[in-house]
Amino acid sequence: MQQQELVAAQFGATASAYLTSAVHAQGADLEHLKQELAALIPEAKRGQSSVLDLGCGAGHASFAAATVAAQVTAYDLSEDMLAVVAGAARERGLANIRTQQGAAEVLPFADASFCAVVSRMSAHHWRDVPAALREIRRVLKPGGKLILIDIAGAEDPLRDTWLQSVELLRDPSHVRDYTGPAWRAMLEAAGFGADRIAVSPVWRIGIEFESWVRRMRTPALAVEAIRHLWQVAPTEVREHYRVQADGSFDLEALMVTAG
Repeated sequence: MQQQELVAAQFGATASAYLTSAVHAQGADLEHLKQELAALIPEAKRGQSSVLDLGCGAGHASFAAATVAAQVTAYDLSEDMLAVVAGAARERGLANIRTQQGAAEVLPFADASFCAVVSRMSAHHWRDVPAALREIRRVLKPGGKLILIDIAGAEDPLRDTWLQSVELLRDPSHVRDYTGPAWRAMLEAAGFGADRIAVSPVWRIGIEFESWVRRMRTPALAVEAIRHLWQVAPTEVREHYRVQADGSFDLEALMVTAG
């Protein structure tokens, strides 16, 4: 199975769970995303505005963007996820959201199509991030902006090894959580201006272990392997991620903007 097929299969089976997941449906980052879009798209110009939600998942970033932009395209590999987004948009009266299926690395849109591209908790599944960033830059209008939110990798190799291992065991479609410096380097290589790239400080997201593995339908063997990894992790790893007796812990996230 190709990696993109694995992503689609993993999230097709769990689409509805992500719509109702508190970790995904809530968070101050959604309000920050909306504020970034509101600053980018003045009210007087909203009638012609268009936003692409890349790797939209259950659509929470799309729903936030739809309150600011005239048109939002919710784009994802999983047709099941897109069906969940379309249904939730209808229920919320968000007629300005449309869905389209596809991969981040090959965007089926014309050059300079969007005022903004947003992506929330998706990029760690992308097979080829540099290619996706080049495509994002291509479809952004002059003066447009990328607003990306994702789980942060660790700059310390020891912590990063444990983080990526736990993520992969829980979800085999996981590729990599990237650090802020890594995002900056990849964005510059994709052609984004260094003076227009901003990386936020990381913030913590509390992960309740049982719902975290249940949402992804992680097999029992993998669940036990994650518990074992946390149990044998060095003290500095356990303390950094605030690992609790039941396996619950903290992830770190960041926001990257680029124009």
